[in-house]
Amino acid sequence: MELHDVWFVLIAVLWIGYFFLEGFDFGIGVLTKLLARDRTEKRVLINTIGPVWDGNEVWLLTAGGATFAAFPEWYATLFSGFYLPLLIILVCLIVRGVAFEYRAKRPEEKWQRNWEQAIFWTSLIPAFLWGVAFANIARGVKIDAHMEYVGNFWDLLNPFAILGGLVTLTLFTFHGAVFASLKTLGDIRERARALALKLGLVTAVLALGFLIWTQASRGDTKSLVAMVVAVLALVGAIVAIKVGREGWSFALSGITIAAAVAMLFLTLFPNVMPSSLNDAWNLTVSNASSSPYTLKIMTWCAGVATPIVLLYQGWTYWVFRKRIGTKNIAEAH
Repeated sequence: MELHDVWFVLIAVLWIGYFFLEGFDFGIGVLTKLLARDRTEKRVLINTIGPVWDGNEVWLLTAGGATFAAFPEWYATLFSGFYLPLLIILVCLIVRGVAFEYRAKRPEEKWQRNWEQAIFWTSLIPAFLWGVAFANIARGVKIDAHMEYVGNFWDLLNPFAILGGLVTLTLFTFHGAVFASLKTLGDIRERARALALKLGLVTAVLALGFLIWTQASRGDTKSLVAMVVAVLALVGAIVAIKVGREGWSFALSGITIAAAVAMLFLTLFPNVMPSSLNDAWNLTVSNASSSPYTLKIMTWCAGVATPIVLLYQGWTYWVFRKRIGTKNIAEAH
């Protein structure tokens, strides 16, 4: 296996890690409106991800940086062609981080309510747009012979991409509801389980349609295996949450995300960004990659840094592993 193939796999792993971890972050943000009944319950939900949300975003930074260094042509075409949706995602992530930090800086109800509105919308919008972006990458976009995107923003809003956005939005919200049931106590935990069951059924219908469409368009035997794993894991997650096995449900919903993302990357390989105009203009792991020397240096750096990142992030989750409920929330002043 060539180094550019290795880095394609590593970038896929980074995106899997990002969507697995940031997925329930986004889901919790959406659930602040769908699940929480009052301000105290919103604080409970936000506190479940308070210690970890910023660490989860490290996976996005690493995935973007790795793409820039390992596949500069892919990075350039992707960020120029998808400029507006990626800019919207970036603005949402900035505002979302500010909202988490500033929400409790002042006691006025209007101040805190406005920041909570920001948390909801800046979680919902990226959860949808990430699906739109990756669905377009898997489907293929208008790339010319010079490796440049020649379409427009409206070309990205096709039925396949919109369905992909709905799948990521519902899947992340389901993932977040399962996480909420795993991390909370009392009535909010029971309602999170009930809502997760409903969301899981909606997600299953949308995801099955999207995965079958993807497989029929560009799939092969490997992607079919990944699709089957994703579907079975999602069904297992729904069954597990129904019988009250929240830990198993969370693990299986995470496997669903991992298998679905893996399927998209498997349908791509050896392309990194197919052209819908001419297959000869596809960006591939070979024509879009950096030099072998650059990839070699990157591999050594990743081999040293990655275990350290995994260790300290795992330690963070271990420290903040306990459940919380409304009784753990101090009275607002």
